[in-house]
Parts: sequence; C-alpha cells; structure tokens
Amino acid sequence: MGTPDFTLPILDALYDSGHELALIVTQPDAPVGRKQVMTPPPAKDWAIHHGLPVFQPDRLRDEAAYQRLAACQADVFVVAAFGQLLPPAILTLPRFGCINIHASLLPKYRGAAPIQWAILNGDPSTGVTIMQMAEGLDDGDILLQREIPIAPDDTGESLFDKLAHLGAEAITEALPLLEAGRLTAVPQEHSLATKVGKIDKQLGRLDFSQPAVVLERYIRGLYPWPGTYATFRGKTLKLLAADALTKDAEAEPLLAPGCSLSDVPPGGTALVTRQDWLIRTGDGLLAIRRVQPAGKKAMAVADFLRGYPVHTDDRFE
Repeated sequence: MGTPDFTLPILDALYDSGHELALIVTQPDAPVGRKQVMTPPPAKDWAIHHGLPVFQPDRLRDEAAYQRLAACQADVFVVAAFGQLLPPAILTLPRFGCINIHASLLPKYRGAAPIQWAILNGDPSTGVTIMQMAEGLDDGDILLQREIPIAPDDTGESLFDKLAHLGAEAITEALPLLEAGRLTAVPQEHSLATKVGKIDKQLGRLDFSQPAVVLERYIRGLYPWPGTYATFRGKTLKLLAADALTKDAEAEPLLAPGCSLSDVPPGGTALVTRQDWLIRTGDGLLAIRRVQPAGKKAMAVADFLRGYPVHTDDRFE
C-alpha cells in the first residue's frame, strides 16, 4: 500500500527479493498541473509496468474494499506513504498484520511531512522506522529502526530519496525476521511524540526577521515543493538556494532585515555586484545563490543581478 515516488525503491526491493506481491493498493488517479490532467500515482504506474494487479479504493472502510483485500489472503500488508488511515478490520486482516515504513525515528515526527520537518528543525540525523500499525496515527510498536545523518546540503528532495532507499533496505531486512519471530515489538514512548502536519504553500513565505540559519533551513527543507519565496519590488521571487553567514551577524548594523548589501557601505544606492546576494536578517546574513522570478526560469543570482539591478536600499517586503 503506497502512493508517491517514495514507494518506488520499496516496491523494487520487495519485488527483487522474491516476495510475492499479491496486490498493489494505491490512491485513485488525481488531477495534476495547471490543466488538471488526470494522472495515475507512481505506484500504479510501477504495478502496471510489472504486470501486477492494482486496487485504487476511494475509502478503505467500504465493505467492497475489505472483501477485495481479504481475497488476497496476504501474510502481511506493507504500507508506505499510502495516504489513508487503515480501519481496525483491515489492520488485523493479514497473518502478520500491517507494517508501516515511516520516514522518521518515531516517536519523533508522527504524521505528514516528517522528512521536511527534520530539516526545518535543524536535526543532525533522521531515519526510518518499521512499525507494527495500530489504530492511532503512527503510534504503533517499533519493530526496527535505521538512522542516517542529515548532510549540510540536504534538501527535502535529496533526503526524500535517501530515506526511500533506506526504507527499502529496512523492510527487506525486517520481513524475514518478522516471519521467523525474531523481531521484538517495542512500544513507543508516547510522551516524547512530536506531531507534524502537512506542508502548505504559505509555510514557504520567508520572514527576514528570522535568523539566517533558520531561513537557510527552510530554503533547503521546502525544496522543491512548495518552495520558499518572498515579495521583491511587488512581485513574488522564489529563493531556491542560499547559505547562512552567521559570522557576519554584525555587518551593516544600520540595515533593517530584508535589506540588500552592496559592495560599499550604505548611504547611497550602490549596486550589488557579488556572485551572491547578501540579505540582512534578524541574525546574520543570508547569501542567496539561486532564484526564480515570477514567470521566468530558475537562474543563478549573478544572472539575476545582471537583468534586475539591485541597490543597497532595495528590500524584501
């Protein structure tokens, strides 16, 4: 049971390791893009390519959905980023129950978007949890965990890919142990649980009164979706890559957060001519490396500054 790209390395690993995949369960096709073209989820495309049956229920609580799943006579349901809660009747349907691959080290980051929140919060590491599913949201017993460091340049996209492959390794390790009765279910410490909600576009609006290190994490963590942005000269400008320069926290103390720094002291309207674009923040400087103006392609800041001359007194709203 899975829907987005996160499931693809997991499906590959299960298929290549010799498990019989009786059924691929995924969300219904959905409209995508400006033209709202009905598009199948990645897990469905994978199943069709491998000649495997697909089931796309609107609601798992329907009796028809229960009967379709019961007919599989599956030993275990493997769940990864499926997108629906499983009702109690389905949780107990397979012989070994339902096993979830969750992209965090539970009990931290229960719920949606654990990958992005690990970066946004500046965590040094993250990982995957193989969990015996229960009725609550990500609150089942832990069967196996694997941890990896978060690299300084990891984005939401790169960490998503790393954890998908780590999840594939973990589930292929866990299933034989589960069958052999060699996995010990460890209850979660519920008092330590952190719940996170879905990421929405508004979260990507940058507030330059925040420290540079926080802004840099948001730019990485929310890339590529929903992305981070700010209003510059009355138009939306997407910020795609940046570095936090905390050592220059006291530079240009007279400038307000959001102001641009030129190559000369403030007082005039000197042009910004660096290869990066330094912005005063609530604490430190943010060096913007890559941007995307509204209606334009993504570009390096040096190219942006040639086409959109920026002065010392230019400020993000």
